[in-house]
Amino acid sequence: MLTRLFSFLLPWALRRRWLGRRFGYAIDPTAHIGLAWVFPERLELGPGASIGHLTVVKGLARLALGEKSSIGRGCWITGFPRGESRHFAHQPERVPELVIGRESAVTNRHLIDCTASVSIGDFTTFAGFASQVLTHSIDLAESRQSSRPVRIGHHCFVGTNSVILGGAVLPDFSVLGAKSLLNKAFATTHTLYAGVPAAPVKVLPVDWKYFTRAEGFVY
Repeated sequence: MLTRLFSFLLPWALRRRWLGRRFGYAIDPTAHIGLAWVFPERLELGPGASIGHLTVVKGLARLALGEKSSIGRGCWITGFPRGESRHFAHQPERVPELVIGRESAVTNRHLIDCTASVSIGDFTTFAGFASQVLTHSIDLAESRQSSRPVRIGHHCFVGTNSVILGGAVLPDFSVLGAKSLLNKAFATTHTLYAGVPAAPVKVLPVDWKYFTRAEGFVY
C-alpha cells in the first residue's frame, strides 16, 4: 500500500517507469495516467492511451487499453479477484478483466463491474455519465454468486445512464439508447436498441459517418 501511495509523488515520466519495474506494467511512453488508483495484476496501455483523474481500478486480473483509447475521470472499475474464495468457485474459467480496443472512449463517472470479462471494441463511445456494467449477480435458482461476460462491439455508441447486465452483447455498429437496460445478447448490426429491457427499435444507415470514421475522437 505504501509503495503504491509513494508512486503518486512522482512526476509521470518517473512514475511510468517505476510502475513498469515494480509491477511489470506495459505502458507506452506516450500513454498517461492521472491521479488515479489503477493497480490491476496486468496493465497494458497502448500509444496515446489515457486514464483520467480520480478513477479507481482494483480487483482486475487485466486492464488493457488500445491505441488512443481513454477512460475518463471518476470512473469506478472493479472485479472480484481470482483466488481460493468460495465466491465463483464454480467458474474457474472466469477472468476479471476490462479490454478496450483502439480509439475508444469510456467517458466520466461510469461504474464497470469486471467480475467477468468486459470487452469494448474499436471506435466505440461509452458516452455521457452514470452508466453501469454489472457482470455478476446472485443466481436465485442455485443460491450462489454467478457471473457472465459482457461484450460491446466495434463502432458502437452507448447512451448516458444505461445499464448493461452479464451476458449482454451490443453488436458492432449499433447504438444503445440513453437510460436503456441491455440484458440480452443481440446479433444484428447497424441497429438502435433501446428501452427497458432494450429491444431493436430501428435499422441504422450503414453509411453514417460515425460508423465509417477513421478517427476515434468526435469533435
